[in-house]
Amino acid sequence: MSKSTEYIEVYGAREHNLKNINVKIPRNELVVITGLSGSGKSSLAFDTIFAEGQRRYIETFSAYARQFLGGLERPDVDKIEGLSPVIAIEQKTTNKNPRSTVGTVTELYDFLRLLFARVSDAYSQITGKKLVSYTEEQILETIKENYKGEKIMLMAPVVRARKGHYHELFVQMAKKGYGQARIDGELQDIEYDLKLDRYKTHDIDIVIDRWIIGESASEVRMEKSLRTAMEMGEGLIGIQKLGSTDIEYFSKNLMDAETGHSLALPEPNTFSFNSPKGSCPSCKGLGTIKKINTDYFIENPKLSISQGGLLPLEDIKSNKWILSQIKNILEIFGLGLATPFQDIPEEALDYIYNGCHKEFNKDLKYAGITKKIKISFDGLIPFMEELIEERESYEAILLERHFTTEETCPECKGTRLQPSSLSFKIDGKNIAEINALSLSDLKDWLADVKDKFSEKNAIIAHEILKEIETRLQFLLDVGLDYLSLSRSSKTLSGGESQRIRLATQIGSQLVNVLYILDEPSIGLHQRDNERLINSLKNLRDIGNSVLVVEHDKDMILEADEVLDIGPRAGKFGGEILWQGKPKDLLKADTITAQYINGKRKIGIPAERRKGNGKNIVLKGATGNNLKNVTLDIPLGKLVVVSGISGSGKSSLINGTLYPILNKHFYRAVQEPLPYKKIEGLENIDKIVDVDQTPIGRTPRSNPATYTGMFTDIRNLFAELPESKIRGYKPGRFSFNVKGGRCETCQGGGLKVIEMNFLPDVYVHCETCNGKRFNRETLEVRYKGKSISDVLDMTIDEAVEFFQPIPKIYSRVKTLHDVGLGYITLGQQSTTLSGGEAQRIKLATELAKRQTGNTLYILDEPTTGLHFEDVKILMDAINQLVELGNSFIIIEHNMDVIKMADHIIDVGPEGGKYGGQIVAQGTPEEIVKSKKSLTGKFLKKELE
Repeated sequence: MSKSTEYIEVYGAREHNLKNINVKIPRNELVVITGLSGSGKSSLAFDTIFAEGQRRYIETFSAYARQFLGGLERPDVDKIEGLSPVIAIEQKTTNKNPRSTVGTVTELYDFLRLLFARVSDAYSQITGKKLVSYTEEQILETIKENYKGEKIMLMAPVVRARKGHYHELFVQMAKKGYGQARIDGELQDIEYDLKLDRYKTHDIDIVIDRWIIGESASEVRMEKSLRTAMEMGEGLIGIQKLGSTDIEYFSKNLMDAETGHSLALPEPNTFSFNSPKGSCPSCKGLGTIKKINTDYFIENPKLSISQGGLLPLEDIKSNKWILSQIKNILEIFGLGLATPFQDIPEEALDYIYNGCHKEFNKDLKYAGITKKIKISFDGLIPFMEELIEERESYEAILLERHFTTEETCPECKGTRLQPSSLSFKIDGKNIAEINALSLSDLKDWLADVKDKFSEKNAIIAHEILKEIETRLQFLLDVGLDYLSLSRSSKTLSGGESQRIRLATQIGSQLVNVLYILDEPSIGLHQRDNERLINSLKNLRDIGNSVLVVEHDKDMILEADEVLDIGPRAGKFGGEILWQGKPKDLLKADTITAQYINGKRKIGIPAERRKGNGKNIVLKGATGNNLKNVTLDIPLGKLVVVSGISGSGKSSLINGTLYPILNKHFYRAVQEPLPYKKIEGLENIDKIVDVDQTPIGRTPRSNPATYTGMFTDIRNLFAELPESKIRGYKPGRFSFNVKGGRCETCQGGGLKVIEMNFLPDVYVHCETCNGKRFNRETLEVRYKGKSISDVLDMTIDEAVEFFQPIPKIYSRVKTLHDVGLGYITLGQQSTTLSGGEAQRIKLATELAKRQTGNTLYILDEPTTGLHFEDVKILMDAINQLVELGNSFIIIEHNMDVIKMADHIIDVGPEGGKYGGQIVAQGTPEEIVKSKKSLTGKFLKKELE
């Protein structure tokens, strides 16, 4: 094909803030879209190109299928030509399901299960010996030994954990003359019309014969029956004593010589923790169980039960019986419901918690008689466990929320599998051990194990190993070598889960697809950036178009084509400023270009702050991969925690430090990872975690309500003479309560059209045209603007508008200072990007009254921020530090690291090779450190 046709051409894109732009994006190249945050990069890449690709794909379905999917709206664009099928790899889509692990997401675990099902050796759980297969003579001998003089039934297992109604099977068996079968553990007669529930899984054993061991009539036909059973059961037979429900299997396959303990031949789902065949019965394959923790029961030991001292009873108010039981127990000890907790003896508490079944004699002093008290109470804990298990009432959910902690399942030790699944090993390791290896170790193990198979197994394993190795290599290429397959998906950061999806996509080797990625470099250390860029080039080289929304300097310079969108953000953006090759970008005159060619830069502070001399010291942190780390955080400074991805930064700060502080200040429930002790808590008086989670999940939440200024704005409107004449109170100007709001959309401004099976579609309300309020309310005006007009102002406009009103002005000004001048006061939180949400939180903090002793924790605040925005963000942060507050920032962005007063570099590598503090001190000191990888990259920045 000639070069000229190879473009994706977009005409007249007007989504969000795009200003009717036309753009030609070359196909089969790596194209980077960059520009200020909020300038319209995502609107072009995701809301226009991806949305249209998605819509065209759905259009290809039949009309019948489409009715379930609803019509996806056309993006606001005139036409798009040259679009190939689109796959978007975003950050938001992490799976929060506790069953999802890295292994299941990448499908590597599926191949691993197959490998174990085909080439593993089984070992007995009891003796640890390798299981062997038997001849029929040996089986006969064993049966005669074990069941001397017993009446037994010989069975042939024909169906193992399969779904179906098996009607034909029963008809066939009845014709052959078999009369009984053991179906799902129960003996039943085989009838011609016997049918099972076809959607449930069943186990069926056919009764072949009945023997009385030692009786001559049985002895004669034993061999023949056994052979029949063996043929029907494919090498497996079962023996059940008459009248008992247990069945013992004997097998030509795998069996332990001493105990006769046998295992069914493994199938892939024997190793799946999401199938009843493989999952640990105690935790149902989750690896953790919810355990009731009695430490949460009593908060204030001075209170008595009747004053509400025993907290679980407050959640189960409706149950009077428990109260009477507890009263009886206390009565034995001469106490009552009014006794403070600190006066109740241990023994009594033990009876209350764990139950008591006894009879007591108690002397009634004044009456001169003894009274018998009979107590039969199972205990508060078993009662709560039962409630939580059933989960029928709201009370059960409350109990679970307030009084349980997640603990590793004691049965399977967190492996999620049942013991029989773990008795299959390859080269001495079971599947759970392989699953727990980091990906780099897994690669070594696979290389070692290749030569250890027998000839037959080597042929079987060859194909499976090839699949595992290629997929594994892609994961290693995107810098994820420190993860293990057993790592739960919900603990992954946005950048990690995005790179896993990227690796899975490269592994699927599609061609002619348009991939759209949203900032894949997030959470990646500079060193791993090259690997990522190579992976993207790999996607391009096999014949795909790759479109990346990115702010990273290396990525921009390595692209084949760059689009710079701007000039500013929000409604001042949405135009294509520049398009071309990265090397020409250096000569261009855009903000991005100026940062890349060095005309603009984020300055290095002239001197590093000394701090206030106080510290918080965390000693002996050992969670995840931390190796007994002692963390010393100087307060009153800007502290940056840096290090390779997976080196343990998050375990240290988000996993250990933040939960400890949160528990200390706000009685939070989350348990910190293990540590020895913490000192210096008295040096701070509150802690704020500013992350990128959305500030609100409904369209009703917006920057004005989140920062609290809307209350002041409503009060202002209620004070106006017009409002006073009409008798309007502040509530009249709220869109969340009846009165002033438009009742058609209940103040939402939008109406939700519910799409079954699809995200709901929001349309403007036809009564108020999206103004949220009714006509009367909108007639009250301040400086000629109604309350709805105020919500539609951008922050920049609001700064001028509210100048005379200090209370509102101070809050609007802080939003303006953190670079959010382009968003409107009433913009729905659902449409804000992660970086914007984070800056709104920061602004809210900036506007609060300062004590100067707050500790702020930020995890990669530069996500989604352009160089210019990073500068604005750092100015806001520095303002807070100047007031005496302390910051801990986890960050890979060199512009932030070079501005730190104190750097703590964690490393030296990721995963089990990390977890130590490699270097700490000012940036100038870090550069001198030989061990610090961050230092090498920082050196270039400081020169």
